[in-house]
Amino acid sequence: MRQRCITSRMGRRPVALISLRIPDDVAARFAALAIAEGGKSALLRRLITDALNMRTPGAAPLPIGRPEKVTVRFRDSEMRQLADIAQRRGMSRTGWIVALVRSRLASPVQLSADEREALRTIVRELNRIGANINQIARAANGGYRQNGAVECAQSEIRETRVVIEGALAELRRIFDDNADYWRTRL
Repeated sequence: MRQRCITSRMGRRPVALISLRIPDDVAARFAALAIAEGGKSALLRRLITDALNMRTPGAAPLPIGRPEKVTVRFRDSEMRQLADIAQRRGMSRTGWIVALVRSRLASPVQLSADEREALRTIVRELNRIGANINQIARAANGGYRQNGAVECAQSEIRETRVVIEGALAELRRIFDDNADYWRTRL
């Protein structure tokens, strides 16, 4: 990523320019998204500001450096509890303890294997929906005609909308449940 100072048109104060290379298809999709947001620069400024505002001061967003070993001692009864809790979560004892500590350090979301698989399923479904929407848009933009009229599959669009809303609700539920799990006391 390249960064240099340029002169702003507003007030003639220097501002930073951030430049990056992305594939053409990503750039085109971003440009289309940015239309409703006041343009590409405005959308990028908002996304950067939002990302910076989400950070917890003093907490690293991602683990940095080599992992180090920490030894912790538990009583037999605690070990059984840990094994039970971790197993219910689909994790090893060590994995569960690491996830618990990382969740308290404001690290990224700590997902169990079941949650990761649920998210993969939702992403696959949303990708299929995106492909269907692209086909519908191409047909509509290309003036695809059947019996002299542009075929607009409004019922398919409504069905797709319902599926998307359901997938988004499921995503929200997974993330909310996950956040609640790591915030609550067992």
